[in-house]
Amino acid sequence: MGQSKIQNLGRHSMRGATRAKWAAGAAAVALAATACGGGSDTGGGGADGIVSSSWGDPQNPLEPANTNEVQGGKVLDMIFRGLKRYDPKTGEAEDMLAEKIETTDATNFTITVKDGWTFSNGEKVTAKSFVDAWNYGANLRNNQRNAFFFGQIEGYDQVHPESGQPRADTMSGLKVVDDRTFTVKLTQKFSTWPETLGYAAFSPLPRAFFDNHDAWIAKPVGNGPYTVDSYTKGSQMALKRWDAYPGEDKAQNGGVTLKVYTDNNTAYTDLTAGNLDLVDDVPASQLRNVQADLGDRYINSPAGIIQTLAIPYYDKAWNTPNGAKLRTGISMAINRRQITDTIFQKTRTPAKDWTSPVLGADGGHKDTLCGDACSYNPAEAKRLVAEGGGIPGGTMRISYNADTGSHKEWVDAVCNSINRALGNDRACVGNPVGTFADYRNQITQLKMSGPFRAGWQMDYPLIQNFLQPLYYTNASSNDGKWTNAEFDNLIDQANAETDTQKAVGLFQRAEEVLRDDMGAIPLWYQNGSAGHSDRVSNVTLNPFSVPVYHEIKVN
Repeated sequence: MGQSKIQNLGRHSMRGATRAKWAAGAAAVALAATACGGGSDTGGGGADGIVSSSWGDPQNPLEPANTNEVQGGKVLDMIFRGLKRYDPKTGEAEDMLAEKIETTDATNFTITVKDGWTFSNGEKVTAKSFVDAWNYGANLRNNQRNAFFFGQIEGYDQVHPESGQPRADTMSGLKVVDDRTFTVKLTQKFSTWPETLGYAAFSPLPRAFFDNHDAWIAKPVGNGPYTVDSYTKGSQMALKRWDAYPGEDKAQNGGVTLKVYTDNNTAYTDLTAGNLDLVDDVPASQLRNVQADLGDRYINSPAGIIQTLAIPYYDKAWNTPNGAKLRTGISMAINRRQITDTIFQKTRTPAKDWTSPVLGADGGHKDTLCGDACSYNPAEAKRLVAEGGGIPGGTMRISYNADTGSHKEWVDAVCNSINRALGNDRACVGNPVGTFADYRNQITQLKMSGPFRAGWQMDYPLIQNFLQPLYYTNASSNDGKWTNAEFDNLIDQANAETDTQKAVGLFQRAEEVLRDDMGAIPLWYQNGSAGHSDRVSNVTLNPFSVPVYHEIKVN
């Protein structure tokens, strides 16, 4: 994600960003827990039936510009609609609240907002709803994780300076023209900028958000097909269908109850026992049995997700003159094919670049880009690690969150592969961190002392989204803090290029710079993997691997 989008796996920015949410204080404002367990909160069947689905607590409050991980992103996708929306089948950016987005120079844009849209509290959605939300998201004082999404807008450097306090409250590049029209001026050409506007950070916000922020955080108000009914951290969030929702993509069920699981094996057990309707992350340990257990209720579909190992470049032991050799050697010590075949039962594919096959060759995916550096070669791996100065401290600890995602199995397998290749059974060990929220907090506080699991779920199907948010200097999803001036320059050139294929070529040149320094170690591309009960139908995953909740029907 993640998928931004940071998957519970990852997420994005204009100069960088991610996905994570619910601060301890806000989350403690429990809004009345509904009952856990099977059919106790299903609301019967038919159009008013409630879908129960596995979930994990978000890291931070659900402000759109502050959510950069998958769990929070799932909720934002249900309670908000933006100027654009990504087609749940193709991922294509389509107009949602945007009546039109016009430009003559790829720098100045005029946006017209559709009439007739309201928030669930009755407030009209206007041009000001977007401008106010974007200014809030960009302002350094508000400490929003996705602030850099707005980094291309003129005046961003005034509201979010590299150091010191903001010198302005609003960005000069945003102007409200009238109730339904606003203009945006970017600092440089960005021909595909409108296609980024389906990302949740660009959602509108009602006046209620600014008038009583604490109350809004406790019970977010959006303009999507669902409303938040209740949330109890560590237990569940109940979302209800908003019957007055003005969009065409209305909810086909009465609501969705997201149940918190700290072990997705438990969620899978509840699914097979009939106590849960949907699991959107089938545990690796169950992949051998899932077809027999679920039959055609098992979903395995391509998704814009890549798993990598990020490196903490803020740790001097991992940021040395010969570090590229060390990191490349570690990459070549990983037998990706064996791990994806045995651990993941071929629901993952060894990575050959830093993007995703869902982009296609025209979109920038190049399966020869990583080349030998992503191929298993124990002898070369051992040589390069030695030339790179050896494993810092003698043992590297790969950190991962232990609550979801079957990460223990594959981290152990990666370490076993590295240890065999290097002839040292203590070269690599796994380092589990209890929950995804705790794990993300350690990452954002720069507390990683060795490689750590980094998953990225695309925000939109552009090669830019796989590179800039994660590896551009100071990008907010650049969790390892890798920096390279040549890479940054090529990204800037690519964004300014109006010829699509020339732009893709520049992005790929930037990716080659990333490869040569092995700024992060690509592991595998991931399919979306889900299972559902026979109580629900019309269950699909979008290209971001997120369930299309509003289309699910209760039988």
